[in-house]
Amino acid sequence: MTLMDGKKLSDLKKSQIKSQVEELMKDKNARRPKLSVVLVGNDPSSELYVRNKKKACEMVGIIGETINLSATCSAKELTKVLTDLNNDSEVDGILLQLPLPSHLNEEDFIQMISPDKDVDGFHYINQGKLLQNLPTIYSCTPLGVVELLDYYKIDVVGKNVCMVGTSNIVGKPLGLMLLNRHASVDFCNRETKNLKEHTIKADILISATGRKWLITEDMVKNGAVVIDIGTIKDPITHKLYGDVDFENVKKKASFITPVPGGVGPMTIACLLENTLKLYLNHKNNCK
Repeated sequence: MTLMDGKKLSDLKKSQIKSQVEELMKDKNARRPKLSVVLVGNDPSSELYVRNKKKACEMVGIIGETINLSATCSAKELTKVLTDLNNDSEVDGILLQLPLPSHLNEEDFIQMISPDKDVDGFHYINQGKLLQNLPTIYSCTPLGVVELLDYYKIDVVGKNVCMVGTSNIVGKPLGLMLLNRHASVDFCNRETKNLKEHTIKADILISATGRKWLITEDMVKNGAVVIDIGTIKDPITHKLYGDVDFENVKKKASFITPVPGGVGPMTIACLLENTLKLYLNHKNNCK
């Protein structure tokens, strides 16, 4: 069994991005890449995520800006902030931290972000390009999973992939990315009958549901690659768990990601990667 170390690969990617940014900054007329994160309200988890994103930006030489809005801000106020960022030529990537307060419709505001600044890859245009297998900005967590597979030289061509969880943010885009790489992808959701019948056939089993230990040893084929995207915090011990019963499933897996330290660190690294990609797109379009 090989542990797929997302922390190690994330650190490597951050180092590469930092070097790229330093090289770009040798041009005295160059501006730095910039990521603007919009945080509405004061949800503690969201505040922590945003601080971590800003810290990661600073580590690689990207400007990380946080725009804080009150939990009671109006749709008009949020619209103005996003419109101003869309029109700001100094901003390369815009990230709207989710969830939003209940009086604000998330989808409306996600789609308000300009596709060429959509660092999360959530805009309909970018997701449509993914569907058509055209170059685009990919959602950060799916991209992180694909880059982990590449790093560990796991070929997906012709492999049976079981994707458990079909959110628009993770499951669907990740499944499509693997389909575009010529894998055979079986999508499973909460209405799937007899989940084990699907998972036991998988050469590559991926779970992204946020349900602790949903995937047990008996559901996994010998030698399968197991990717755990779920993150669940125990309310008493504060320990993190995944969708996969790691200690038992690792006995059967050929490769497996831990929680924490697997997919999570890759999400941040790919956010930085997407920001730099958008910066280079803007730079080239200005020539």
